[in-house]
Amino acid sequence: MIVLNAPVQQDKIIETLTTYNEEGLTFEFIEKKGMKLYFNTNATDLEATAKKVKKIIKETPYGAVLYFQVTAE
Repeated sequence: MIVLNAPVQQDKIIETLTTYNEEGLTFEFIEKKGMKLYFNTNATDLEATAKKVKKIIKETPYGAVLYFQVTAE
């Protein structure tokens, strides 16, 4: 499971990740608890996927100035 801790732009993050499908990597939004967004993924290496998610978000128009954290659980 991938967890994003983001105080703003949560809807855009959810949309970005749930519509992402490159190299067979997909994400499914599970739930939101406060500032945390929980996603399931089909990836096996969760640490590498957490880094990939951070890169994906940073490459969006809103992500360059967004403060957020990504962790694997």
